[in-house]
Amino acid sequence: MFESFEFSAVMPYVVAILGLVVVWQYYQMQIMAGRILAVDIFDRSGIRMYVYVVPEDEETCEACSVASGQVFLPSHVAKEGFSPLHGTCQRPVPCLGVLVGLYGGWLEARGIVERLRASAKKGWIRLSAEELRVLVNGQWEMSISAETDRVGVHILEAMCYEKINQVVSVTGYRYVINEAKEVRHLLLLVPAYLRLALLLVRSGEKEEALELIERFETRFPTRKRGPHFPTREQQNIMKTRKMFLLENRQEKVPA
Repeated sequence: MFESFEFSAVMPYVVAILGLVVVWQYYQMQIMAGRILAVDIFDRSGIRMYVYVVPEDEETCEACSVASGQVFLPSHVAKEGFSPLHGTCQRPVPCLGVLVGLYGGWLEARGIVERLRASAKKGWIRLSAEELRVLVNGQWEMSISAETDRVGVHILEAMCYEKINQVVSVTGYRYVINEAKEVRHLLLLVPAYLRLALLLVRSGEKEEALELIERFETRFPTRKRGPHFPTREQQNIMKTRKMFLLENRQEKVPA
């Protein structure tokens, strides 16, 4: 009788597990038949597309400039050996680009997600500089993904507007530096620090640039390493800028 009671208590869980297996197998069959896109499963992670952007800068190499504006499916990014570049960066110190994950709940972003899914076999599409600006200028703050996408939108906007409106870029980079706290946003910190420092120097805000570099050094001490930490070359860039700012306020700081 005791054994019968135990079996009855466990039976609902067994049935539930079997049901999940059947549903999963059905889902796999639908994918194989082309009736469901495999990328749909990534929606639950909060990311439906990845956008790669490189600042419009005269020092950006051709390979990286061409790659800027590409949008990828999460399943494409997850592939072994993925790179947003179709070639190799041509600079000794690699150009500074960011790969930003977005859910994209606003109108302009949903349109891009649909275009991307229509090209599921390819796994990526390319947006022009103007299309990127349309994306970040959309009503994203009113969408269901506002909180999820806020940091990502700010750094995309900052990089898209460096040559058009530096005030917008400075504001965007500052926001990322102050608000990027989730693990998925940590890789955006170093690009934000490097670009903001350069913009501040170019605009003559040298005292603020010095303060920013000191914050960078405190946040990323050379004795520590981590996946989101700057490379030795990037640390050297900041050291060089700081040295010129301290020694000769009138000198142009190398990029």
